[in-house]
Amino acid sequence: LEEKMHAYHKAFGWGPWKIFEADGTTVMHDCEWKGKPARFNVRWAETMVGDLNFELIEPLGPGNPWYEFLEEKGEGISSIAVMFQTPEEAERVKAQFAQDGIGITAVGHIGDDIEWFFLDTELPFKCIIESGSGHALDFSVPHTTVAG
Repeated sequence: LEEKMHAYHKAFGWGPWKIFEADGTTVMHDCEWKGKPARFNVRWAETMVGDLNFELIEPLGPGNPWYEFLEEKGEGISSIAVMFQTPEEAERVKAQFAQDGIGITAVGHIGDDIEWFFLDTELPFKCIIESGSGHALDFSVPHTTVAG
């Protein structure tokens, strides 16, 4: 994670990076993957690039979509997040995609304010689309902050 944060900072000046760590209780709780309960053991860093929230995610073990992506495809962009301000807006997105036969492959929660989910969009969109209500930057205190 640190290597990639520094690379983006050096190349583009992006930062500061706010680093978050899953604890399974408040950060990344009540998670599911492929329809089963899961523990998403990950660290991630976020920074704002203009009005774009840019995240780097480091899986710390198997049993989550990011680890599977690394194992199958190597490092790269695994998903694009399109987040909304309210749970109602996020539910509308779920329903809209469900009408097209696109379900949910992963879901997780951060604190009381954020529910995120991965839509099963890899085939039609050539990437996973993440959606939900908010980003960690909006509601959570980071574990640490790094300039670049």
